[in-house]
Amino acid sequence: MLERNQLIREVELIPAEYLPEISDFIGYLKSKKLKAIPETMLFSEKSLAKDWDTPEEDEAWANL
Repeated sequence: MLERNQLIREVELIPAEYLPEISDFIGYLKSKKLKAIPETMLFSEKSLAKDWDTPEEDEAWANL
């Protein structure tokens, strides 16, 4: 497995015409990571916001 610095050196050696593909692949990896967030977490956010987004909650957490 390549370390970060080794990978950076490899990218620096790649011809410029391949850079858009590398950029696309990096974007794909980032979006793949975001898709790993469980849907239930995203769906529950709106429901839980009803309890969390209140003046009482704001006051309770104000000192943290």
